[in-house]
Amino acid sequence: QARVMYDFAAEPGNNELTVSEGEIIVITNPDVGGGWLEGKNSQGERGLVPTDYVEIITEGAKDGISCGNSLADQAFFDSLSSNTAQTNSAAKSGNQANNASDPWSSWNVGKSGNWDNGNAADSWATKPESAAGQRNSTSNNWESAAAFGHPQAYQGPAAADDDDWDDDWDDPKSSSPSYLGYKETEASEAGGVQRGNSRAAAMKLPLNKFPGFAKPGMEQYLLAKQLAKPKEKISIIIGDYGPMWVYPTSTFDCVVADPKKGSKMYGLKSYIEYQLTCTNTNRSVNHRYKHFDWLYERLLVKFGLAIPIPSLPDKQVTGRFEEEFIKMRMERLQAWMTRMCRHPVVSESEVFQQFLNFRDEKEWKTGKRKAEKDETVGVLIFSTMEPEAPDLDMVEIEQKCDAVGRFTKAMDDGVKELLTVGQEHWKRCTGPLPKEYQKIGKALQSLALVFSTSGYQGESDLNGAITEAGKTYEEIASLVADQ
Repeated sequence: QARVMYDFAAEPGNNELTVSEGEIIVITNPDVGGGWLEGKNSQGERGLVPTDYVEIITEGAKDGISCGNSLADQAFFDSLSSNTAQTNSAAKSGNQANNASDPWSSWNVGKSGNWDNGNAADSWATKPESAAGQRNSTSNNWESAAAFGHPQAYQGPAAADDDDWDDDWDDPKSSSPSYLGYKETEASEAGGVQRGNSRAAAMKLPLNKFPGFAKPGMEQYLLAKQLAKPKEKISIIIGDYGPMWVYPTSTFDCVVADPKKGSKMYGLKSYIEYQLTCTNTNRSVNHRYKHFDWLYERLLVKFGLAIPIPSLPDKQVTGRFEEEFIKMRMERLQAWMTRMCRHPVVSESEVFQQFLNFRDEKEWKTGKRKAEKDETVGVLIFSTMEPEAPDLDMVEIEQKCDAVGRFTKAMDDGVKELLTVGQEHWKRCTGPLPKEYQKIGKALQSLALVFSTSGYQGESDLNGAITEAGKTYEEIASLVADQ
């Protein structure tokens, strides 16, 4: 069980659960990931709740334990009851060698066996840098995974596409990208990620998909150890309508065509591969949908806080090899690539150019590893920007900041209202509305059948018109259901 510390209003379409402060809920799945857990309220309703909004109620204790900000927190608390004796003995011995190799040694245990929440929180915030040998703090920030919004709603751990997640990317070293807050060696040390989370580790956990709880990470940007100025500069100029990106002198487009079915593992795994041809080089490369998804994730990680990256077309588990679906997906991938090619920053980025212009499999894997190890991600992308530097008036800056704050608040309210109305309309279109059209169509056809039994020859035209009207209503019902 867990006690809710803050009110949380669920957004429609995201499988979330509305809870109130002080409410007691039952945690049904703590391993959702991305700063979320699944809970059930007293009415039996299930849904997602942010881990930061609840505290776990322990037996025999008056105060709960906060869920924390990551999967490692929850896994640690799950194994708390079975490991209390070992933790106490380790804390009393004061073995420094063990503390250096155990990422959980910084958690303090009092003599009475109760956890010191304040010290634990401080140790959690400072442990990554000390345990990793003073690594770059930008890579070790445990909150960086929550810094990037994702426009797609939570699909659940079962919404996987065999076409997209059926293998291991052919590169075991790239399984722990540094933007998650710890590097590959730290991933093997942080036992909490593995303990009690074998199922969570097996599924694809992208960045935080819930933009309502993604924090910009201003502290990370201001307090982080600044990297050396990268070669890749992003220039900003003042145009006729305000600040704007500097557009390249030459532009290009990308043509997505010629989908082909491929296979591997002697035909056990099948997939669709698309041919991409750039207009400026006329060279062609082949990519699967999972490669597009990888590119989308890299662009989101690198530019997501400064540039809105549009979503890819949805995944589909069944009917992936049907001609109509392949054609529809190719058209949507074409639209996505066209939009990316026209963006002055994304189109010139190294990861995007490498995606389009690699020469062989070795160069593709090398470029993929390099992109996954890129440290100029998240808020640090702003360190690469070079705007024009006019004299700044503090009064004007304050006025503009206030105006932007009011606009973003009003925009957020407007988008939420539109989502609510759209969700209700979608429910009507997928449920009652098609059935109502079908009922009207059947009623019209039944009426035409009745008129045909009268034996009056002059009613044939009328009967035919009524019958066609009924069929048209049934076709409308099918169109509404398909939409």
